Amino acid sequence: MLEDIQLIYMNVRILRFWALLYDKNVKRYICLTLSIVHVLTQIFYMCTTDEGITGIIRNSYMLVLWINTVLRAYLLLFDQQRYIQLISDLSNSCYELKRMDDRYIAYLLAKMNQQGRLMARGNLFFGLLTCIGFALYPLSSTERVLPFGSKIPGVNEYATPYYQIWFVFHLLITPMGCCMYIPYTSLCVGFIMFGIVMCQSLQHRLRRLKHRLLNPQQLSLEIIECIIYHQRIIDYIRTINKLTTYIFLVEFLAFGALLCALLFMLMIVDSSAHIAIVSAYINMILAQILALYWYANELREQNLAIAVAAYETEWFMFDMKVRKNIQFMILRAQRPASVLLGNIRPITLELFQNLLNTTYTFFTVLKRVYG
Repeated sequence: MLEDIQLIYMNVRILRFWALLYDKNVKRYICLTLSIVHVLTQIFYMCTTDEGITGIIRNSYMLVLWINTVLRAYLLLFDQQRYIQLISDLSNSCYELKRMDDRYIAYLLAKMNQQGRLMARGNLFFGLLTCIGFALYPLSSTERVLPFGSKIPGVNEYATPYYQIWFVFHLLITPMGCCMYIPYTSLCVGFIMFGIVMCQSLQHRLRRLKHRLLNPQQLSLEIIECIIYHQRIIDYIRTINKLTTYIFLVEFLAFGALLCALLFMLMIVDSSAHIAIVSAYINMILAQILALYWYANELREQNLAIAVAAYETEWFMFDMKVRKNIQFMILRAQRPASVLLGNIRPITLELFQNLLNTTYTFFTVLKRVYG
């Protein structure tokens, strides 16, 4: 029962409500159709607008978010069986760890569920702030503007009653897009967090070996089981990579450009309302990126720690056959399984720092040119 796995339950429930996971009903087609139509009107607006730089930056941010939302929904539908299988594998592995009846592993699982629940709620909270920012932006303007820059060919969207109808449409579609976009990120981070628990449970199991009175045959079987479990961890992380590596690459490139543009916009806006709204946009991007990069970095570190835990078994005291098995395990763990960006580079906090440094560099260039 997924209700017992609070790490992913809220995210799966929201995605299932919109029929993007498990269920197949009319909600799926409603949310996708409305989102695609909305993106097309945004693209048409961006191609025909004569707004200033602040309007272009703001609407580019929204357009990227909505394209990303549609892309995530499409990936969920295209690879639905693999996502469902990954959720099933996580659930089975979680119950397997519970059945070990180990106090330390039970603590790890409880901590994981608590952090996953807080992360999901926190991301939804930042999404709510962004939705409020979209809704309040027109109220802070002295003329008629819409929450999103969008245009229907042949229709004056600022004339009555089209403006009121289009404004209500934007208000209705915003929380729907938020519920399509944010749970996907939280679900992917939840997958990574469970990988961390798997690594920590394997380390715990290895460190206990030197305290258990096992005969050579039992010890050999225990080591083999640990090696098999290590391979399961590697396969689990590979599955996450197959599903997410390219969407993470797209987000890395898009969010880097958006952060630079939003920082520049923060410098040139002239009202406290606009500053608060732009700050909410920046906070949402940072919250989404930081959660992913933090836990992906921790997963890599915990994979490396498996080699340390294997070495601490005092393997050099074991029989030759057992010794060789542990040596192979140590060697494999020194090439840690990691969540990759475009199957090129591991996602780490160092990469996050590089993103911020690059963003700030381009921001200072824009600032000097503007000045």
